[in-house]
Amino acid sequence: MKKESIIADELLVSELRYRRLFESAKDGILILDAETGKIVDVNPFLTNLLGYTKQNLIEKSIWEIGVFKDIYINKKKFLELQEKEYVRYDDLPLETSDGQKIHVEFVSNVYLANGIKVIQCNIRDITENWEIKKQIVESEEKFRIITENSADAIFITDKDGKYIYVNKQAVELLGYSKEELLTFTIVDISPKNRIEEYFQIFQQMLTTGSSYSEIELVRKDGSYADTDLNTVLLPNGWVYGSCRDISVRKHLEKELLQAKERAEESDRLKSAFLANMSHEIRTPMNGILGFTSLLKNHKLKGKEQQEYIRIIEKSGTRMLNIINDIISISKIESRQIGIVISDTNINIQVEYIYHFFKLEAEQKKLHFSFRNGLSNEAAEVRTDREKTYSILTNLVKNALKFTPSGFVEFGYIKKDGFLEFYVRDSGTGVSAKQKEYIFDRFRQGSESLTRNYEGAGLGLPISKSYVEDLGGKIWVENNTDLPSGNDNHFNQGSTFYFTLPFIPAQNPKMISSELPADVDAKIHKRKLKILIAEDDQASELLFRIMLENDAREFLQASNGIEAIKSCKNNPDIDLVLMDINLPKMDGYEATRKIREFNKDVVIIAQTAYALSDDRKKSIDSGCNDYISKPIKRASLIKIIEKNLKPE
Repeated sequence: MKKESIIADELLVSELRYRRLFESAKDGILILDAETGKIVDVNPFLTNLLGYTKQNLIEKSIWEIGVFKDIYINKKKFLELQEKEYVRYDDLPLETSDGQKIHVEFVSNVYLANGIKVIQCNIRDITENWEIKKQIVESEEKFRIITENSADAIFITDKDGKYIYVNKQAVELLGYSKEELLTFTIVDISPKNRIEEYFQIFQQMLTTGSSYSEIELVRKDGSYADTDLNTVLLPNGWVYGSCRDISVRKHLEKELLQAKERAEESDRLKSAFLANMSHEIRTPMNGILGFTSLLKNHKLKGKEQQEYIRIIEKSGTRMLNIINDIISISKIESRQIGIVISDTNINIQVEYIYHFFKLEAEQKKLHFSFRNGLSNEAAEVRTDREKTYSILTNLVKNALKFTPSGFVEFGYIKKDGFLEFYVRDSGTGVSAKQKEYIFDRFRQGSESLTRNYEGAGLGLPISKSYVEDLGGKIWVENNTDLPSGNDNHFNQGSTFYFTLPFIPAQNPKMISSELPADVDAKIHKRKLKILIAEDDQASELLFRIMLENDAREFLQASNGIEAIKSCKNNPDIDLVLMDINLPKMDGYEATRKIREFNKDVVIIAQTAYALSDDRKKSIDSGCNDYISKPIKRASLIKIIEKNLKPE
């Protein structure tokens, strides 16, 4: 057989094989004339895909068929097919004969066929993959929208715990930028002392597929964020997690627990306080009632009677102190304590307190002293006289109570715009634990039933409240803790300090440091006509007995209306002892009514309230002066003598 014939047969076989492959291919094949763009050939798969017959396509230009609209619109693409031997479009949109849109992968090759330059286009339908990809993109977009707008911090880590996705809430929660977080692993935001524990939690996530934990995360500024962590293991081995910031909830839970503990402690303290009050009140009452009963024995000797009377008086004083403390702490608790500012001489107060407690100190053989830090003129300041007196009295009384031997010293210095008072003793001192609560209400240095000292335990909390109301502060130090520069040559005991703002008096006066005149001074020998406005018969009788040698006549009124009537009918009354708590009309209103027609009569308010703002209310209503119950004759005589006009 001739060589040419063999070659022709082989070419024929090759052509038949090509045609068979061309016709049976599962991808679309399109042959174009490279010069004109006309379709030379098309396989069945492509005609079926596009919905055209072969006759509809042959001899037509590629841009004349709607299916290739994109190429028609953008002729640059055809030029690209002509000029390049190889062109690939991963996603080329086409349109079928019925207007349906599909997506294809388009690959072209340029070659010569029988001396003619042609372009073979292989077209693979990727519409299904495109739809899947579209759904993935849409899912990713939905995921992004959901996660970016979530209230929780959301993250995804790989199997090694490295962050590969974080949302904006994670950025806000931790204070790092997104770029910083995407370089981190879980170790980087774990507390240093809990890294191993957190890594075990992460391993549990990889093993069990999900977890729930309350964990702390470390912010960029070093603070801690309390979070609820929920995780899910994804199919590819990554970990999806969401963290909810529960710092506020944890803080509220902590506050709630503390409030519960405080409430329980408060209940315990108040129960202990009431038990102590029962003891403190019943003990002096036992002395008062018991020895009063014994005084009925007519066979008692005078010495025994005086001793019983002394015990009754001491028990009564103790009872009065307890009641005053209870009233004060009640006023403090209900925030009804008022501030009454007046010109006050601190030196006089300090010296008065010294002389008041001097006998008690001498009886215990204590060295008792005071030190004033200013001259008498400079010591005239504006403050609440009654509260300052109460604070100093409480602290000195405590020092004397808890100092069995040695010394008690008190005084003040001027320091940085304040008066700094101190009360120093060589007593039992204050433990570190006691310092934590010694100024708290309803607490005592010792809350045992076997404690060695009487008292309600209210003096220090009352003092603290008064000091703070006046703009100062109060604290305690053991003498052994004081620096040597503080004149500290004592090796035991404690020092209580408090400060008050130093506000000089507007019109300072030169005041003698001598004590007031003898409280037993007698009223002027003239006899007085006295109206006792009092609804308590025992109190009225007490006034009559106290003033029986100083009165020419007593009148009595049991309510405010009767007091006004008596003053109208007796314009020669010299003195009115006006009880504030009267029925029908109280003493304040009765005094105001009396002042409408009698400006001269001396009216002295007498009340059992005994609070500093009651004095101001009494004076504002028209009273000349004020005295609190229980009333001592010496104090009453002194006030009457001070307010009576000379004849």
